[in-house]
Amino acid sequence: MNKFIFDVDGTLTPSRGKMDEEFSKFFFDFCTLNRVYLVTGSDKPKTVEQIGNVIYGMAKRVYNCSGSEVWEGNDNVRTSNWKLTRRGYQWLENVLEESAFVLRTGNHIEVRSGMVNFSVVGRNATVGERKLYVEYDEEFNERKNIADLFNLEFPNLLATVGGETGIDIAPQGNDKSQILKDFDDNDELHFFGDAMFKGGNDYPLKKALWERGNSSTHEVSGWEETWEILHAYYANRT
Repeated sequence: MNKFIFDVDGTLTPSRGKMDEEFSKFFFDFCTLNRVYLVTGSDKPKTVEQIGNVIYGMAKRVYNCSGSEVWEGNDNVRTSNWKLTRRGYQWLENVLEESAFVLRTGNHIEVRSGMVNFSVVGRNATVGERKLYVEYDEEFNERKNIADLFNLEFPNLLATVGGETGIDIAPQGNDKSQILKDFDDNDELHFFGDAMFKGGNDYPLKKALWERGNSSTHEVSGWEETWEILHAYYANRT
């Protein structure tokens, strides 16, 4: 059975933005005709803010917090209670203090179910402030460097680059690949994401799907490319 798995931020929506209205109408129809699942590092309120309650409810399941919090509509299937240790917090606070990127907007260490999101610029940043950090990170590769150092310091945890400004941190194995335990071996899975590069938060699921077989992965540059691929999917079926 064909099943479609989508990342949200940067795949169905602009980064930290709301779903395009016309794409939302198209995607509603796609969800009506296909078995659709969502997997995102964000929690439920942020996901609903981006895609709306209707699209959220159309998905067969939504794997928030990279699968550590699972929802079927308004029904919570399961939630992880893992918490980062005080030493982990202190390490991140030291990195925040030492970063050469001077702008700080607040909400730098955000606790989510079964994971933590870390951002040097902070999740309170405006679009313009986020853009400044994106440009800085593209030049100095700060997030990847922080994630690599964190993984050396905390080998039982995994830090991956997520979205435009963040780093997702969770126990080893509690990345997006953990959702596969909910799928049958004979399911044909098709995964769309924007961070499938090594060190990105879509990479563990991409790697697991390659090893699993009977699957396809689509690394997209934004929601527009996702829409283009889905249009082509329909065209090939007619």
